[in-house]
Amino acid sequence: MIRYIKDTDHYSLVLELVKQTKTTLWIGTSDLKDLYIKQHTQSVPLLGVLAKKIQQGVSIRLIHAKESGLNFRNDFDKYPVLWDGMERLLCPRVHFKLLIFDLKTVYIGSANLTGAGLGMKGEHTRNFEAGILTDDTELVRQAIEHFDSVWIGRACRLCKRKTYCKDPAIR
Repeated sequence: MIRYIKDTDHYSLVLELVKQTKTTLWIGTSDLKDLYIKQHTQSVPLLGVLAKKIQQGVSIRLIHAKESGLNFRNDFDKYPVLWDGMERLLCPRVHFKLLIFDLKTVYIGSANLTGAGLGMKGEHTRNFEAGILTDDTELVRQAIEHFDSVWIGRACRLCKRKTYCKDPAIR
């Protein structure tokens, strides 16, 4: 399956895959903010969903380019399991948007982890987004390899932005 997704498909399809993830969730985004999703009759922070996934044994890795705003940090603090249960890497050069689900399906696209990108923003206030959702083994393999190369710091030694990196994989 290779599926082109746009605009609100990000909310209905990509976030649904987050909820369905069983073992591994890798998230790469340049920006993340207080992203809320509908769950039953209420709105909950995506961070609450991630905390529940960690409690269910899902391994989560997050690479992002900059520290988040105050609302996101306040939501983050509501879920102490995230501190130890979610691996995080801050890399100021990350601009890709990748979500890798159980190492079998990948979202590759333009949407950041924000309300306007993936979240509940209304039709007239959300971003115009585009992406590919696929379980094509070759595309998934390449996305895993790309994510992992940043995660392990393959480019850190030669990076010209090391002075802005709070936790480089390799100094």
